[in-house]
Amino acid sequence: MSLQSTPSANRIHIGFFGRRNAGKSGTVNAFTGQSLAIVSATKGTTTDPVYKSMELLPIGPVMIIDTPGYDDEGALGEMRVKKTLQVLRKTDIAVLVVDCTEPLGACEEELIALFKQREIPYLVAFNKSDLLETVPAAGAGEIYISAKTGEGMTALKERVAALRSEQVAKPLAGDLVQAGDTVILVVPIDTAAPKGRLILPQVQTIRDLLDAGAQVLVVKENELANALANLKAPPALVITDSQVFAKVAQIVPAAIPLTSFSILMARYKGFLETAVAGANALESLKAGDRVLIAEGCTHHRQCEDIGTVKIPRWLKQYTGKDLVLETCSGGEFPEDVSGYALIIHCGGCMLTEREVKYRMHTATAQGVPFTNYGIFIAKVTGILERATSMLLK
Repeated sequence: MSLQSTPSANRIHIGFFGRRNAGKSGTVNAFTGQSLAIVSATKGTTTDPVYKSMELLPIGPVMIIDTPGYDDEGALGEMRVKKTLQVLRKTDIAVLVVDCTEPLGACEEELIALFKQREIPYLVAFNKSDLLETVPAAGAGEIYISAKTGEGMTALKERVAALRSEQVAKPLAGDLVQAGDTVILVVPIDTAAPKGRLILPQVQTIRDLLDAGAQVLVVKENELANALANLKAPPALVITDSQVFAKVAQIVPAAIPLTSFSILMARYKGFLETAVAGANALESLKAGDRVLIAEGCTHHRQCEDIGTVKIPRWLKQYTGKDLVLETCSGGEFPEDVSGYALIIHCGGCMLTEREVKYRMHTATAQGVPFTNYGIFIAKVTGILERATSMLLK
């Protein structure tokens, strides 16, 4: 993971929605200044969401998403509409592209209702204004543009940026320390670690702490005791990989605050309290209960993989029950999770905050406890209260 690059999960996701032939793809091309999407007079040219990373001032790093027409028909059309709905799970700002030569219809009304229901800031862009003899005055939350001529495109970018300015960025760990404080990060180097790289939550935490003016000391777990002994004063905070929680907790004195990258990620993604409550549901699991272990990314499984090996082992040791364990990974997440007694999710570092919250709400709305890897591990190692006390004040 490069310290200079911005991962997808940390980019503002701007989705372009609308019916077929409204000019979504042309608008995306004009918006990005690139021939990103195929433009055709044939309806349904965009068959899958198209993603493009770019810099959009004054927002910064963004992810532009061109979606299939929401009015698509037939069996394939239904699948494309489903893909569009999945994009909504991660969209931070929505642009509804409308053909201004046609009246608003049920398709646009349904999309607007979805934006409001999911509290997604949106803008209605009336495209093809070059075909009008007179461009009418735009109403609140509306703008007239022409993807063909580029008319209104600068204003569209400015309006999108204005929608984002209302949302305040949150710290990951920087608010837990003062400038000049020393923070120790415990980073195991095991077979699952990417060679020559740190994993994303570790990189994010380092950057956030540096921005807060803290001094960051990164060590492996077998170097922690020596690092603590060499410091003139105790560190203000120790943050560890969850997989070595038990070992680190024995080394770090109780007076020093201790938490994990995964627990910080749960707070950052907005589901810490729900995850703590979900971990406590371990006490009520019964033999034969189904447990879903979910990850937001896909990776090569290794012999000591956390999702398929370590967590199942810890579940067995802690509960003493024979449970039915199932896994899912990547962008797919079941819409019906009512048959599960518990969902244990990864930290969600590769997912947007909206996507993680969607998964959490999907579970809680169906009465299913929801937790994440770090909080689960803190629970089964007996240090959940210590690892979350400073975050739940």
